[in-house]
Amino acid sequence: MSLPDRRKFLTAMMAGALSFGLSACGFEPVYGPGGTASALRENVVVQSPETIGAPRDADAYYLVRQLETRLGRSGAPAYRLNLSLGTEEVGQAITADGDITRYSLTGSAGYSLIRLSDGQIVGSGEVSTFTGYSASGTTVQTLASETDAHERLMVMLADQIVTRLHATPGLGVPEDQ
Repeated sequence: MSLPDRRKFLTAMMAGALSFGLSACGFEPVYGPGGTASALRENVVVQSPETIGAPRDADAYYLVRQLETRLGRSGAPAYRLNLSLGTEEVGQAITADGDITRYSLTGSAGYSLIRLSDGQIVGSGEVSTFTGYSASGTTVQTLASETDAHERLMVMLADQIVTRLHATPGLGVPEDQ
């Protein structure tokens, strides 16, 4: 057997072993036919979040908007996504004069995915992340930076929620349907 033939043989063997290993552990492709993404796409109604603390109204809007962008809007939903949202803003860089030149913005979102047919919670959890913005420019620059940071934070939280929902076992559609 020549060297190139051995490589092809070993490659084929590794591919077969990997395929068998993934199917044996219950691996299901998220975006494949019958995957979780297919089961959730345009099948989830997103509830406006219950706010914790005093987040801005725009935060809830940005979070719901990104979730609907990723999951699609539903005309006849099979699931409801309940949300809770909390944010906190903390000064990070403080000058000798006491001026804050940089803020850290942290956020957390709790979620629960409820099957509407029986009211069963099929997935739930909490995600959190952070971002920051500079407050060292003009008032207009600082307000624009703050608004952008809030929007970025909500996009990151929504993306984490969708990633976790896609990893929820048992939501895939059977291939015979």
